[in-house]
Amino acid sequence: MAILAFDLGGSAVKYGVWEKNELHETGKFSTPKTWAEMKQSLLAVRTASEFSIEGVAFSAPGVVDARQRQILGISAIPYIHHFDIYDELENLFQLPVTIENDANCAGMAEIYEGAAKGNKEVAFVVIGTGIGGAVFHKGEIVKGAHLYGGEFGLMFLNNGKTFSSLGTAVQMAWRYCERKGVERETFSGEDVFRLAEEGDSLAVEEVENFYEYLTQGLFSIQFSLDPEVIVLGGGVSAKAGLLEEINQRMEKKLKQFGLKDFVPKIVICKYRNDANLVGAAANFLAHKQ
Repeated sequence: MAILAFDLGGSAVKYGVWEKNELHETGKFSTPKTWAEMKQSLLAVRTASEFSIEGVAFSAPGVVDARQRQILGISAIPYIHHFDIYDELENLFQLPVTIENDANCAGMAEIYEGAAKGNKEVAFVVIGTGIGGAVFHKGEIVKGAHLYGGEFGLMFLNNGKTFSSLGTAVQMAWRYCERKGVERETFSGEDVFRLAEEGDSLAVEEVENFYEYLTQGLFSIQFSLDPEVIVLGGGVSAKAGLLEEINQRMEKKLKQFGLKDFVPKIVICKYRNDANLVGAAANFLAHKQ
């Protein structure tokens, strides 16, 4: 079964065809400024495909309510919200359509075909500008009563500050810039990691803060949900030595509280830039079987 998958982002729309457990015909286009232009661009991708497409799967920002057939909340693509988007897309493609939240899609990619395959109790944590994620129980995604399941970034960690505002490399870089008295975009997370390795004392401090806050958040997730495995996604997941740093700090916290029954299993995601596309296709297949 060939599934055309789209990942709707604020600056670009990625696409690809999922067939025989592989992505084909991948590409992207700049996110259009209007819904009418978006539909034209989506249909152009469908028309150009050489595959016999049997369904269309979307990864999208916002709170996706499949029952109401709408994308609620807000996002960087304001025109996709608060109308029957399923109906318009099904009419556009003349094919069945599924839509799922982008973080949930990334998590689904990992549990169905990626780093968490074979596990039933999983927490997927996306580390970007903020923190997002997805929760899986008995192999099924848990959205919660109000569709906010997996919004780990809203957890408070320190003095009223949230996981999202403390536990990411982007936020680490912003704190470093603020303390240096320069514009926010002057130094990236990669820059701060490098400066720390070169001995910059302020960078060393902020890198230490990043690892500590990230570990605190993961510790709270582990002992709130008790997953078999926590999967880390997002750009910083590619950072060399990330797991070693987290595991070292996790071990200290386990000893601090006298926890000896098990050691949390934390792994890096398999699908990086393609996670949302793979997860969108997995979501389609799960709903159409």
